[in-house]
Amino acid sequence: MTAARRAVLVTRPEPGAVETAVAIAALGWSPLPAPALLLRPAAPGRLPKAQALLLPSRAAARALPVAALPVLTVGAGTAAEARARGFRDVTAAEGDAEALVALAAAQLDPAAGALLLAVGRGYGAGLAAALRACGFRVLRRVVYEAVPAAALPGAALTALRGGEVAAALFTSPRGARVTLALLRSAGLVEAMRGVRALAISARIAAVLKPLPFASVEVTARPDPALLPVLLGPAP
Repeated sequence: MTAARRAVLVTRPEPGAVETAVAIAALGWSPLPAPALLLRPAAPGRLPKAQALLLPSRAAARALPVAALPVLTVGAGTAAEARARGFRDVTAAEGDAEALVALAAAQLDPAAGALLLAVGRGYGAGLAAALRACGFRVLRRVVYEAVPAAALPGAALTALRGGEVAAALFTSPRGARVTLALLRSAGLVEAMRGVRALAISARIAAVLKPLPFASVEVTARPDPALLPVLLGPAP
């Protein structure tokens, strides 16, 4: 790695991108915001009655009004977001959809009522199916939508073209696909040869394989907070 390569591309959208940027800046890197997806709330209408609310993302937690329901979240970050929004009875799973299904199966009774699953538009069908396979009635409600970014930010383009980017961080398969499309559109495929790609799951890593990254690395758990750990201190 050359001394010039001190920038890190952060493709994570808000909520959460600022936290990641602060964490990597503390390690001596220069964060470059380049959100692949722009999140917008979608009016869910009146929420139905349910025995529990399931939140598979921080964006879902931010999009909902507080309700007096037990809340199960996909991981600790989403649980923290839910508590910050005013939800009181919050339990976190271990960081992915499979863990959230396991938590629901362990703590909830299919006979006690439906589960309310708050998701982004186009997301959550597989999670709902897995919950139904456990015997639950699932009410899936769209509470936000994720719109693909139209282009990489100017600062990110300049840094990539100048060979200043050491790593790129990815937190979702869809976000990775969008970023790869934007890199191809900008003619920056070859610029990835000196860039480490850091992802929070093997599914994301598989999406990244077609581009010639210097390496594609995966965190120990599907937790965005582990990306700075995987990145390590700047040289």
